[in-house]
Formats: sequence, C-alpha cells, structure tokens
Amino acid sequence: MSGIPHDHYEPKTGIEKWLHKRLPIVSVAYDTLMIPTPKNLNWMWIWGIVLAFCLGLQIITGIVLVMHYTPHVDLAFSSVEHIMRNVNGGHMIRYLHANGASLFFVAVYLHMFRGLYYGSYKAPREVVWILGMLIYLAMMATAFMGYVLPWGQMSFWGATVITGLFGAIPGVGPAIQEWLLGGPAVDNATLNRFFSLHYLLPFVIAALVGLHIWAFHHVGNGNPTGVEVRRTSKAEAEKDTVPFWPYYVIKDLLALAVVLIVFFAIVGFMPNYLGHPDNYIPANPLVTPAHIVPEWYFLPFYAILRAFTADVWVVMLVNWVTFGIVDAKFFGVLAMFGAIAVLALAPWLDTSSVRSGKYRPMFKWWYWLLAIDFMVLMWVGAMPAEGLYTWISLIASTYWFAYFLVILPLLGLIEKPLPLPATIEDDFNSHYEQPAK
Repeated sequence: MSGIPHDHYEPKTGIEKWLHKRLPIVSVAYDTLMIPTPKNLNWMWIWGIVLAFCLGLQIITGIVLVMHYTPHVDLAFSSVEHIMRNVNGGHMIRYLHANGASLFFVAVYLHMFRGLYYGSYKAPREVVWILGMLIYLAMMATAFMGYVLPWGQMSFWGATVITGLFGAIPGVGPAIQEWLLGGPAVDNATLNRFFSLHYLLPFVIAALVGLHIWAFHHVGNGNPTGVEVRRTSKAEAEKDTVPFWPYYVIKDLLALAVVLIVFFAIVGFMPNYLGHPDNYIPANPLVTPAHIVPEWYFLPFYAILRAFTADVWVVMLVNWVTFGIVDAKFFGVLAMFGAIAVLALAPWLDTSSVRSGKYRPMFKWWYWLLAIDFMVLMWVGAMPAEGLYTWISLIASTYWFAYFLVILPLLGLIEKPLPLPATIEDDFNSHYEQPAK
C-alpha cells in the first residue's frame, strides 16, 4: 500500500492464513484502515468521507428509483410524479437523490479547492489529481443526464442546448450530435440513451474512486505543510503520523454527522430550493423557457461558455486566423472545456517548489481571488446573457484562464516563500505543544 514504514497485517489463525494465501482481502482492509496518516491534517481533509457517502447514497437511491421510473417521453414525467405520490417513501428517496447530487458537488468543489491551496496535485501526486479530475468529469456527465430524466421543461431544453454544443464542432459536429441524440432532435431515443448512461456511470465513478484511493495510499496523504512524512525508519514515520483508524475515522465520522444534519434539514424542510420551477412543467418542444439555465453546479462553466461572444476581440482574432472555422459558438465550447483542462494541468502549470499555499504569501492573494472568481462565475451563469452580466462573465472567465496559464507559472519564479517546518512533527508540536511540567 503506502511507502511509509508501518506494521502490516500478519495472519494468526489457520483460517486467516488459508484465506491470506488465496485472497488477501483482510490484509488490504487492514492496511487501508491502519495506513499511517500525517498527524497535522485539518478540517479540510473531511470531504473524502462525505464524497464516499454521497456516492453510496446516489447509487442506492438511484437503484430504487429505477424500479419505478419509465424512460419514455410520454411517461417519464408521469412516472416521476407516481414515485412522488404513490410509492411508499418515494418522495423522500427522490429528494435524497436530487439533493444528494448537490451535496456531492459541494463536497467535490471544496475538496478540489483544498487541493489547489495546499498543492495536493504536486509530485508525486499528479496521478491522484488526474484521477480526481476524471471522477469530476464523470460526475458532470452523470448529473447532466440525470437532470434530463424527469423530462420537465428545463430537462428538455437543457438537453437541447448542451447537446447542441457538440454540433458546433467543425465538420464532424453534426454527426456527433445526431449520434448522441439517437436522431435529429431530442426525443425518446435521447431519453433512453441518457437513462442507460446515467445508470451505468456511477459504477464507473466507483471504479475510478477505487483507483484514486489506491493512488493516494501508495504515495501517502498530503498535509497542510506540504512536507513529506519521513520514510527512513518506522520510528521516524511514527513521529509524523498516526494510524487512520481510529483517529481520522472518528474525526471524519463526526464531520459527516455535522454535514448530514444540514443535509437532512434541507431535504426535510426545503427539498425543492435548488430546483428550477420550469422543471415541474412537462417538457414541451413547442414552448421555449424565457431563460434556460443548468443546475447550479454547472453554472461557472456555463458562464464561461456564454462569455466569449462574436464581438469579443480574441474570438474575432481566432475566427480570422482560422478562416472562419472557429466561430463564437465553437470558441465558447473550447473555452468551457478548456477551463476544466487547465484545472487538470495544474500539476505542470504550478512552477513553485513549495507545495502548500500556507507558506506562499503572494499565492494566497491570487488563490482567494480565484475562489471569489469561481463564485462570481456561478452567480453570473444564472443571470441573463445581456447588459452588464456579459462583461462580468468575460472578466471572470479571463481571470480563470489567467490564473492557471500566467499567474501560477510566474509565481513560482518570483515569489519568496516563508520558511517551512523541518518535519510534520515540528509543525504539529508548534500547534499542540505540551505545557512544561
């Protein structure tokens, strides 16, 4: 498992030895629970267990909902109403599933921004970060397809707009769009395809999560200092770490309990707060909603998609250089996916030798501006693409790319970091020094 020296599982009884030779599952479970974990982890390291809970919740509630859902354009909306009104506990299962998706994205955004601040993506953890980004992309695809399934107005028109983006790809775009839809327009074939993929992808996510956990267990956990655990001997490693069980398991379970109090309060008292009113109206291809918006967790990238219109100079320049191949619509699609791509490339764009933002004075300012920028993009993505909103989205989108492509590489060259603690033990003792007797 981990390269940190620690005690490994040793089978004692005859049955344990027999099983260990044939299937060392107990050994894997033991090494996972007892893995040495940096003793200075703070509260931002709680989101892993919340994400694991969300994945389990979504799979279990999704399986129950599938038993009563009908993936047909004439019956989908009615089957959802049937779940809400006639199935025992159906309304609660559906609200858990719908709001569970929102909790999933809240946790994953906090998890990702924690990684950006503490440099959790830096060597030797690049693969951990890339696997995390693949999980995020799979989550986005799953959530989008799930949003289509109720077949309300926003479901239908959201699917029309998003699948239309693929049609903007020069040459092959229309063919890809028709392949995704199963025909020339959003219809029954589209609903069936999205239903199948929405059911399948959570299991793909579960497999990616397994790889993600395996990867960070192999290289070891990051920590707020960015200083590595000493691996020269078991005695030194034990000074920097504590076993994951019971210390962090209990801590994580306590944090999960607090998060679930808030979550179940929302599910119980305001379950439709994050839903769009138009999605409680059956889909009608003949009536276009006044303002088409995706779910809140897509809004930052939706804002970037809409920011680059035909009158933006960079769009005009690229359009001229490519002889009209890259128009404003295609440029917006490239910008939206490019915003995720630069996030995935953070391990190679950050040139600083210091991992943790805790010891980077200049980095902190730009990082917190990025966090604010993300919230601004989320807000402006829900606004009409007109007037002052277009300028705000363009400025915010520009900063997003500037942070990863310009600011992050330059900071590593010009910034003077603060002194780092020599070891994790030193950092821990500086916060929790025992009083002199």
